[in-house]
Amino acid sequence: MDKTKSFSISKTSVLKAYKYVKANQGSAGIDDQSIRDFEQNLKDNLYKIWNRMSSGCYFPPPVKAVTIPKGNGGKRVLGIPTVADRVAQMVVKLYIESKLDRCFHQDSYGYRPGKSAHQALAVTRRRCWDYNWVIDLDIKGFFDNMNHNLTMKALRHHVSEKWILLYVERWLKAPIINKEGQKIERHKGTPQGGVISPILANLFMHYAFDAWMTRQCPHNPFERYADDSVVHCRTKQEAEELLNALKVRLAECYLELHPEKTKIVYCKDGTRKDEQDNISFDFLGYTFRPRRSRNKKGQIFLNFTPAISRSAKKRIKSTIREWKLPSRTGTSLEEIARWINPQVRGWINYYGKFNRSTLYQTCDHIEYKLCLWASRKYKRLKRSREKGRSWLRKIRRRHLGLSLAHWEFVS
Repeated sequence: MDKTKSFSISKTSVLKAYKYVKANQGSAGIDDQSIRDFEQNLKDNLYKIWNRMSSGCYFPPPVKAVTIPKGNGGKRVLGIPTVADRVAQMVVKLYIESKLDRCFHQDSYGYRPGKSAHQALAVTRRRCWDYNWVIDLDIKGFFDNMNHNLTMKALRHHVSEKWILLYVERWLKAPIINKEGQKIERHKGTPQGGVISPILANLFMHYAFDAWMTRQCPHNPFERYADDSVVHCRTKQEAEELLNALKVRLAECYLELHPEKTKIVYCKDGTRKDEQDNISFDFLGYTFRPRRSRNKKGQIFLNFTPAISRSAKKRIKSTIREWKLPSRTGTSLEEIARWINPQVRGWINYYGKFNRSTLYQTCDHIEYKLCLWASRKYKRLKRSREKGRSWLRKIRRRHLGLSLAHWEFVS
């Protein structure tokens, strides 16, 4: 430890934080400095971060506002810190993550070591078989409205290091620079895109929701992924009463449930045959609803189960359209495979976990675009989609060392 510094922060922790930030990549902040630019003077840049944090004089720069499309057609604003600020945030995250994670609820799955969306989906599916009703909770603008005072109160309950408390409070208050270049001061919320934001969001929701549910409603299990939650109930009346109680509870924490997106859902299946208005809900890119399934004996029955959501399909289709495959006639099939396979495998690995057959249509759409590409690239195919499809089918069957990830779903 350097005795001339106000706080004991090791240089090793700053280097370790940088390696995590580099592995995660990410775009530049308001200084337009990329990770590659940051590395041009890596030793000095890391030293500056360590020196300022250790001295208590580290002040985070504003975050850059970037608008991205949401799955439902809306817009989401991300706050992108600079590379240096991401390193500084990672230093704090690495200090507090294990300490806080031990306190979190077992059914909190978002942004936690050893937890995943697939785990949350599997538990949700099983509980939907056991419980007749679900409350599908949607918090209106959670990351924009997270109360700073309550966040710091929760953090002080677990963390005593003054430098961590100091810098987290500064990050919470760091202004945003919008696309017009205007500086917007913040008095609530934490920017999506910040390294420290997910763990602060989990900490806030732990006390606002998880711990409250454990105390007040121990017989109503739930699954939460960041600010997305579903709660299971035995009866409709129980669901209605609990939803009203949750509105009050979240209002106490300065949060509001979305009046249109929050709903009570009946888990209809072959044994639960009541007629109800809402019999489906979306969670983590999947839609839970009644679907025909086959049991171990080969018999068809109605099951309440998840599969890729319509909005996820729409988002994937939009990405495929942006590829403009039919017009890339100067690109070989091998080059296309190297380009699109990582993204397609990601879709298959995530959305193929439950009801894989629902991906057939999406993968067939990729094949359709490739048929157009082939019919335009090769004169002998005479701009015929059917001839293009036949040619691609021959390529698949010959196994010439070439494989596209979606071919496992294409006949």
